[in-house]
Amino acid sequence: MEGRKVTGWAARDSSGILSPYSFNLRKPGPEDVLFKVLYCGVDHSDLHQIRNEIHSATYPLVPGHEVVGKVIEVGSEVKKLSVDEIVGVGCMVGSCGECLCCNTNKEQYCTEMVFTYNAIYKDGSFTQGGFSSAMVVHQNYVVSIPEKLAPEQAAPLLCAGVTAYSPLKQFIGSKKPMKAGILGLGGVGHLGVLIAKAMGHHVTVISSSDKKKEEALTHLGADCFLVSSNSAEMEKSRNSLDYILDTVPVKHPLQAYIPLLGVEGKIFVVGAVPEPLEFNASGLILGKKTISGSFIGSIQETQEILDFWVEKGLKTMIEVVKMEYVNQAFERMEKNDVRYRFVLDVAGSNDSVSKDVS
Repeated sequence: MEGRKVTGWAARDSSGILSPYSFNLRKPGPEDVLFKVLYCGVDHSDLHQIRNEIHSATYPLVPGHEVVGKVIEVGSEVKKLSVDEIVGVGCMVGSCGECLCCNTNKEQYCTEMVFTYNAIYKDGSFTQGGFSSAMVVHQNYVVSIPEKLAPEQAAPLLCAGVTAYSPLKQFIGSKKPMKAGILGLGGVGHLGVLIAKAMGHHVTVISSSDKKKEEALTHLGADCFLVSSNSAEMEKSRNSLDYILDTVPVKHPLQAYIPLLGVEGKIFVVGAVPEPLEFNASGLILGKKTISGSFIGSIQETQEILDFWVEKGLKTMIEVVKMEYVNQAFERMEKNDVRYRFVLDVAGSNDSVSKDVS
């Protein structure tokens, strides 16, 4: 059954151009939370999705999966959240709740996981994302935003932040001094640097040019900067890293980075690259090296990264823009013209998106 009518910004076709769109939320159930959207981060995977480059798109499509909002209504069986609380929703809004993944805090890998947008919910309704005035989400997929964390600061942590945190948390408490490589210095990469540094790791940023060297070393606190197009630098850095967090969301020569790893080194691929990546098996075999993927993080890990941010006193580097600027934001993001993450001020926008929920 349909619920409240709201307004969002939707793509109508694979051009990926967004424009205002009215639609109905699903009717809230007893374990659902209805919240007004305050802010929503802009992710590179949103761009891939609205252009139908990953996960076949169904239009009209309202993207957005780094959503921060204010609760305006809770179902009769909602216990952990209350009206007026500031909450967050990341990449998923449902899963089976019964499988091994769901029962071991790995629900992002459940075969019945429901994406925040462009997916079919359990009741048959179509999910739409946070580029809209309000959302209805089951309480199990909603996290609490700490009071000491500004809502706009929290938004990128709900996808980009937990995407970097999930594979790196295994090193928390490691007695061995870890040497980290962060490949790519975009939305996920800059958060990866901050997280790795906060964990006490020695951090090398790896980029294709030296354009971001000062940013990496001065503003983000990285220890080293490595230009991947400089063969002499790459050769000198062989066998120097314990792990590489690969955040690059476009096709790139994965093989070039394997020699940087020491014995038993690991590459964590977290960028949603729409094309195949290639590497030589011998490079892995001769050093017992590993290439693995990691997909966002669990709900528990999402709450952990929010609390981690407050505990470590970290600051997300964002550019806050109004909802009506979203198409320009995508254009700039594609050109890597943002430091480092766009966040949409949905509630503070001048269009009807911010005016149909009180």
